Amino acid sequence: WANKTYCKSFGQGMMIPMRSIVLCLCVLASLSSTCQGFYVPGVAPQDFEDGDVVEIKTVKMESTKKPKLPYPYYYLPFCRPQHLENTKENLGEVLRGDRITNSPYELHMNKNVTCRLLCRGEKYLEKSLTKDQVEMFEDFIKSEYRVHWIMDNLPVATKVTYDGTDRYVRGFPVGFVDATKGIHIFNHVIIIGKVHKSDDGTHRIVGFEVRARSIGIDRYSGRVEDADDMSCTIKQAEGSQSGGGMVLNSEKMQGDKKQPIIWSYSVSWEPSDIAWASRWDTYLSTDDAEVHWFSIINSLVTVFFLSGILAYIMVRALRRDIAKYNDEDLEEALEQTGWKLIHGDVFRPPKRGFWLAVLYGSGVQLLCMLAASIVFAMFGMLSPASRGSLVTAAILLFVFFGLIGGYNGARLYKTFKGQHWKKAALATAVFLPGVVFGVAFLLNFFIWGQKSSGAVPFTTMIALVALWFGISMPLVFVGYFFGYRKQPFEHPCKTHNIPRHVPSQVWYMHPIVSMALAGILPFGAVFIELFFILNAIWDNQYYYLFGFLFLVFIILMMSCAEIAIVMSYLQLCAEDHHWWWRSFIVSGGSAIYVMAYSIFYYTTKLDVDFGVSTLLYIGYTFIMAFTFWVFTGTVGFGATYWFIRKIYGSIKID
Repeated sequence: WANKTYCKSFGQGMMIPMRSIVLCLCVLASLSSTCQGFYVPGVAPQDFEDGDVVEIKTVKMESTKKPKLPYPYYYLPFCRPQHLENTKENLGEVLRGDRITNSPYELHMNKNVTCRLLCRGEKYLEKSLTKDQVEMFEDFIKSEYRVHWIMDNLPVATKVTYDGTDRYVRGFPVGFVDATKGIHIFNHVIIIGKVHKSDDGTHRIVGFEVRARSIGIDRYSGRVEDADDMSCTIKQAEGSQSGGGMVLNSEKMQGDKKQPIIWSYSVSWEPSDIAWASRWDTYLSTDDAEVHWFSIINSLVTVFFLSGILAYIMVRALRRDIAKYNDEDLEEALEQTGWKLIHGDVFRPPKRGFWLAVLYGSGVQLLCMLAASIVFAMFGMLSPASRGSLVTAAILLFVFFGLIGGYNGARLYKTFKGQHWKKAALATAVFLPGVVFGVAFLLNFFIWGQKSSGAVPFTTMIALVALWFGISMPLVFVGYFFGYRKQPFEHPCKTHNIPRHVPSQVWYMHPIVSMALAGILPFGAVFIELFFILNAIWDNQYYYLFGFLFLVFIILMMSCAEIAIVMSYLQLCAEDHHWWWRSFIVSGGSAIYVMAYSIFYYTTKLDVDFGVSTLLYIGYTFIMAFTFWVFTGTVGFGATYWFIRKIYGSIKID
């Protein structure tokens, strides 16, 4: 055929928004480079002279049996300072349930205290607890709630010995349950501050440890005649039926009878060789580095396996098919079967392309937010020392990346010959945040019912809605405005007027089966790291290995892109040209395994009380799996679109 012409060039308008992502990361990196020489807010060192006041602040109480149901420290009737002062929290701290307030503990640098009363009671030494107050303490002790304080922005920790190795656990328990002696409350704390002496003679706090003790009131003695004297003495436990501990038993409290209790503390300052810059190593030390490296190697093996399959398709099958197709007569070529025969239908706009454009725009916005957040965290700008900074940064980045999401969604929507770009922009701005906000808002009612500080305050909800509708939505509309004015993505081949009949497909090409098969490999590349992320979320642990997470993030995107390309190629070879939605759904199939693994994690790793905590786990897991599906589906769809335009741009046809 003398009049054979090559299909149109496809080089312009690559669908995967990698240039947008790279541009965003470059801008963010350049901005972060200007911060050299400045400390990240909240983590600047503070120098103390001998005798300077050191303040302890209360944060909250948390439990692994009731995750995501934290309570303010003073929800229980602990001793309070004369004037309660609340510290302003950032957005991330509020969403985490932190309620930072001052405490009555009086500490002075390098001034040890043997025993000091925390507060006076009705009988000078002891206070009295009502039956309701005792029952509250008993419930919290049975639920294994732990107290969280901070001193010089350093969280309190308890040292435990495991397999002969000292480890530090966040917080300290409210009390403990003894099977024979009953419920004990920790009414005495030994506060241990570790300090590093600087060359100029000042001191910096590099460690904060608490050893909680339960001490019966019969072991205390003090100068009861002097109301201003807060000193006390603790005798050794000898012959006490309770072992010298402070035992609570609300069942024996009849009528107006009250439970006497004494609150006290000791202070010990210890010198340390730990430098201030390394003081978080105690909290973040881990023996799991080998496991993370195993995760990376496992993920790389998965990627190499997919890359090998993809290379075989590209180098052998595709090159042979394209060369053979271009060398043969068209009539002879049409007698063949495979992906080449559906060139007139492969770029036909899909059904419900409106929602595909909406999901794609939301996915690009989510992808940019995840990439930027991980990069910021990897460079230490969102470290655990900056409480709530990671959540705050993620929300703000998602809001501002609405511009890029709207732009890419508009280009795709115009390619589908959509006419109502304002409607598409509104759906893009509302859909993904609406699902997340709607589920979280519903769960918030149950948290409110538990009177937990984890419930988002009404004013914070107003602030979130203002960010959503006041900043994110206008930016999405701006992105749609400029994106819709651009030319649609060019396709290398024209679309026929009459759709081609799709032959019957083999069983494993069914969308559900394909999704189940395709989701295994991407999930296999990330499930080990997912375990540590779930531990950080539900087991009150720190997650800080963002370098590993960045590598897993890249590997996950490569896995999703490659598996989507392979599955779409097999679909096209079966002469099925309905690949648009299939590439998105198949690539997001790993979200099913994320949800399934989360259920497995709940049943095998967590000891959660059935009720509101279980409902919260299901709700938050659904949000995580849904956003994971949008993210992975976007990556797979973008890679498949690029691949299909690539192969069809390499053949020539009338």
